Amino acid sequence: MSTPTLPNVARDEESIYHQLSTVDSPVFVVRDERGIALTPDAELARRAKVLAAAPAVRPDALGDPEFRKAHGVGHAYHAGAMANGIASAQLVIAMARAGFLASFGAAGVLPAKLDEALAAIRRDAPGRPYACNLIHSPSEPALERATVDACLRHETRCVEASAFLDLTAEVVRYRVAGLERDASGRVVARNRVIAKVSRAEVAEKFLRPAPAALVRAAQESGAITAEQAQWAARVPMADDITAEADSGGHTDRRPLVVLLPALLALRDRVTRELGYAVPVRIGAAGGIGTPAAASAAFAMGAAYVVTGSINQASVEADQSDAVKKLLAAAGVADTEMAPSSDMFELGVDVQVLKRGTMFPARARRLYDTYRSAAGLDAIPAAERAELEQKVFQRSFDDVWDDCVRYFTERDPEQLDRAEGNPKRRMALVFRWYLGRSSGWSMAAAPGRAADYQIWCGPAMGAFNEWAGGTYLAAPGHRHVAELATQIMRGAAFAARVSQLRAAGVRLPARCATYVPVPLGEATR
Repeated sequence: MSTPTLPNVARDEESIYHQLSTVDSPVFVVRDERGIALTPDAELARRAKVLAAAPAVRPDALGDPEFRKAHGVGHAYHAGAMANGIASAQLVIAMARAGFLASFGAAGVLPAKLDEALAAIRRDAPGRPYACNLIHSPSEPALERATVDACLRHETRCVEASAFLDLTAEVVRYRVAGLERDASGRVVARNRVIAKVSRAEVAEKFLRPAPAALVRAAQESGAITAEQAQWAARVPMADDITAEADSGGHTDRRPLVVLLPALLALRDRVTRELGYAVPVRIGAAGGIGTPAAASAAFAMGAAYVVTGSINQASVEADQSDAVKKLLAAAGVADTEMAPSSDMFELGVDVQVLKRGTMFPARARRLYDTYRSAAGLDAIPAAERAELEQKVFQRSFDDVWDDCVRYFTERDPEQLDRAEGNPKRRMALVFRWYLGRSSGWSMAAAPGRAADYQIWCGPAMGAFNEWAGGTYLAAPGHRHVAELATQIMRGAAFAARVSQLRAAGVRLPARCATYVPVPLGEATR
């Protein structure tokens, strides 16, 4: 006997989409005499044959609730750091006010500017959560030390540690200096560390307590107390570890579907071995540019998701309008690897935008020259002239004078190491171009468009494809907190679609993808 026709159920594509996008209500797939329909009404569904159901999935319920609790945020979402202050104080403030975690992009920022930024964040988002990037700087250890000094001085309670190959004295100093006992006598870490890694061997270093030798050195220097040195053996180096897959900037381009499960398994093994009462949380970054990607990461067990490339095109990012337009036009395949400035001599690459700029090819040429020549004077005259005219647009001697002025203020040890070392001097000159190129993009420097270094991963192109034809296609509408809200709302939508598909429900194609509308609009 067939079920009579049910009233007020969704049958057409627009109504079905509306039911699926109302993520704070359950949805039932039912069959009556007219066919298959959707309804959020449990009482109504009982009058028909229920084929499948999906519960309410609130955006603020995705991920690990302990991440939200520990960081004092409303969503398991983190806007990761972008160097040179591209992840600006204004970006961090906007996210903090909206209840999201964001990291200030401290890498490459002079100490005085970092002080200004952290002071502004504390002033304009008082009591709100935020983080500061702490990038491993093997060629500029003074910068890493200055960043930790600033974070401790401004009582910044969370750092996003990135590009680390091994633990350093500075990241250990920051972590252990925040150890204390709570009212119950339990050792807690007031200074939280989110470690962004792409290799299991690096992740394991952050999963374990700080190395005894580094702790001992910190105690001997007076940076930590004897009690803190003892407590350090009981806590892991990180509260959270981000599995950084194919991302912009520093990346090993590991597939997230391989990296995330590997780090989850590693975390579980170390937790069993060391008996941690609270396991380190594992999040996902790299390729998170759409709701579907975020939902997939949560489905694989990510405690939180991290976005990066898409935020560089946001209104609040300290990036030029010219670059934001380039980013808004990027496709998934419009990125390439190029030598990095901060780890140039080590041969480390970063992922950058290749569409609209010649930077990747020019940077690669500089690295090839660095490997083949013993110093600037060993470069063949014709090649040197071409580099000076077309790439540097000035002589190597002028560039070296700039390097002297720069490092005299920032890190004089760099100049000491280059004294009498032609290879090292050549590296600093070439790093001048690599370092300045990101500044040229941020300032839209005249005559330098071909040299823009724009850190970018394929997530940017994926976001553009998803946002195409919607209000988010225009860079002027891409406010960073709104991007976060739409990604998380869409991830909740995608989770419901996945649940129904797993139950055998075939949804119309138009109904299976979340379409962003301006916040506050209730209809599609």
